[in-house]
Amino acid sequence: MTNALIIKAANLIREGDIAGAEYALVNLAETEGDYALVAVLEEMPPKDLLAVIREYDTSKESVVNLLVTPEQFARAVVIEKLYADHTHVRLRGMMNSVLFRDDTKTSDFIEAIAEREGGYEAFIDYLSDRDEEVTHFAAFDTFNVNFSEERDAVEKSEVADRDWKELTWLLKHEHEDIFEQVWPTLKKRSIERKRREAELERLEQLEAAQEYDDEAPAPVAAKAVVKPTILIDPSEESAL
Repeated sequence: MTNALIIKAANLIREGDIAGAEYALVNLAETEGDYALVAVLEEMPPKDLLAVIREYDTSKESVVNLLVTPEQFARAVVIEKLYADHTHVRLRGMMNSVLFRDDTKTSDFIEAIAEREGGYEAFIDYLSDRDEEVTHFAAFDTFNVNFSEERDAVEKSEVADRDWKELTWLLKHEHEDIFEQVWPTLKKRSIERKRREAELERLEQLEAAQEYDDEAPAPVAAKAVVKPTILIDPSEESAL
């Protein structure tokens, strides 16, 4: 049964029917129990498991996301980059759905991801569009880049958003060794991004100035003063 279901799910995934593959897995849990599904997930190729988890719909719970183990999830997460999704929207969605499904196991998932090759990169990609806030938090314990006093430090309860703020807080305060591998890269990216943005702004200003010069009316040239020609009578000239 296990091998047959794995093959069926793999075929459905190759055909693009991710929902059908998830339904087959969920049906197993409903008919044979959660442990049967966990056993199948253990045997599924990470790329197939990833395909199912990436399709997480926030409007409903996913049995697969609820039952996947830290080790199974970590194997799938580290190959998410193969999708070349530069927005990392799907990565954040599936990590949030699994890491924060049960607060007592969040640390287990974080550690499992970090232990895999490519795990640090997964955290970096997850936080990639928050590089400035994470870098600021590393220094001042607050995500507000305008605050930098000790009294501005935030507690976990203040950032329990089950999203990037909570994960960043957990990494810094409960998984410091992992955080030290993540935030310096984000700081470097933040500096490079700001440099590119400043250069782009400079070029846009130069282009705007050039367009203004091209559209400005040409100055009117001053008319030359023509002196009247005085005709001298030859007879008068000889008299002189």
